[in-house]
Amino acid sequence: MTTEPLHLQQSSKPDARDRLIMALYAELKAERLTREALEEAIRNGVVSREVLAAIVSDPVPVVTSEDIAEIEAGLARDKTSTETRSGGHSP
Repeated sequence: MTTEPLHLQQSSKPDARDRLIMALYAELKAERLTREALEEAIRNGVVSREVLAAIVSDPVPVVTSEDIAEIEAGLARDKTSTETRSGGHSP
């Protein structure tokens, strides 16, 4: 068992899939914080009906299976491009 900290054991450059996972995690966390702040504002009576109506009427983008397939294809292209540049070996 190594005593080296986890952040030093890992590669300093995350691959495309890791970056996507981190971005999705950050987005989910931001959405949760936003929802918590909105719930608190509503409980305290700080949000007007007009603001609530605007929030409800704002369309929420939906991720489809086609979007996921496109992301995965992009990741595959990125990996192939990286392997080509490095002579067939992943970094």
